[in-house]
Amino acid sequence: MSEKITVTVLGGGSFGTAIANIIAANGHRTFLWMRDAEAAVECQQKRENSRYLPGYPLVPALEITADLASSVAVSDLVFVSIPSHSFRAVAREIKPLLQPHTIVVSTAKGIEPDSFTLMSQVLEQELPGQPIGVLSGPNFAKEIVRQLQTGSVISSEDEKVIRRVQETLRSETFRVYANRDRYGVELGGALKNIYAIICGMAAALGAGHNTQAMLLTRSLAEMGRFAKVMGANPMTFLGLAGVGDLILTCTSDLSRNYRVGYALGQGQPLEQVVEGLGQVAEGVNTLRQVKQKADDLGVYMPLVSGLYAVLFEHKKITDVARGLMLGEHSSDVEYLGY
Repeated sequence: MSEKITVTVLGGGSFGTAIANIIAANGHRTFLWMRDAEAAVECQQKRENSRYLPGYPLVPALEITADLASSVAVSDLVFVSIPSHSFRAVAREIKPLLQPHTIVVSTAKGIEPDSFTLMSQVLEQELPGQPIGVLSGPNFAKEIVRQLQTGSVISSEDEKVIRRVQETLRSETFRVYANRDRYGVELGGALKNIYAIICGMAAALGAGHNTQAMLLTRSLAEMGRFAKVMGANPMTFLGLAGVGDLILTCTSDLSRNYRVGYALGQGQPLEQVVEGLGQVAEGVNTLRQVKQKADDLGVYMPLVSGLYAVLFEHKKITDVARGLMLGEHSSDVEYLGY
């Protein structure tokens, strides 16, 4: 039996709720923090997150609260499950509340605008000295709370962080693998959202299995090419945080970004699609940031450029697809040494 600790999960969305439920079920004292006090009270009383995970009962021991100070100050481990646009503000809020030994782990799959800063880099900047890590992988929250077998990845340079997260989350239905390439794991989680939009769009337009297979594999090639230039290990993308998350997000309508792409493929305007989603689809924001960064660094990312042309330059999907198919020749597999 692993040592019982106190854990706080920041963010009352679907994934934050799902992992908080696992941790509480594993016998650890667990807080799920929500900024909205009314939502926290309702969730605590109903034992259900009716907005994000309706119909799934929460473990009785899970404590849902809007009191940030009382939960974070006593925690040995804090998961930050906050959308990227609010991530830095929350990191600043918890800084004076943390104990020196408290581990802080990001689960957000996004990139901060303007500075192209990954979420773990935000933690490094705002919480110097705290042990930090990243949790990412092919993890739909609705399947986690249904106790369907799921694998995820914890990445950190600190072995204590890896062991602590693995011990805390491990269950008969949730397994956590280790990876030391933190930026690679984090980039995989952010980049795949772009390609989920592309695959959803292709599905709406009636693309066949051949097309979907081509999109998935060329997406993986782009991800690896970009990651290498950014200083990550492209081999990381052969794991759960790379190809695993890519396959999951690009082939299921449980993915918010896939649904965005599908609606766009049906001809709906981007603003209407995003507004109607009701949750954050990180891929739209990530697309802008990755397109700019790829252009600055000279990284060849034709799928990113093509989607950007459709969404923000109002190019016709058919014209962009034709240009991609008739574009310059390139190798199938890179890094083979010839």
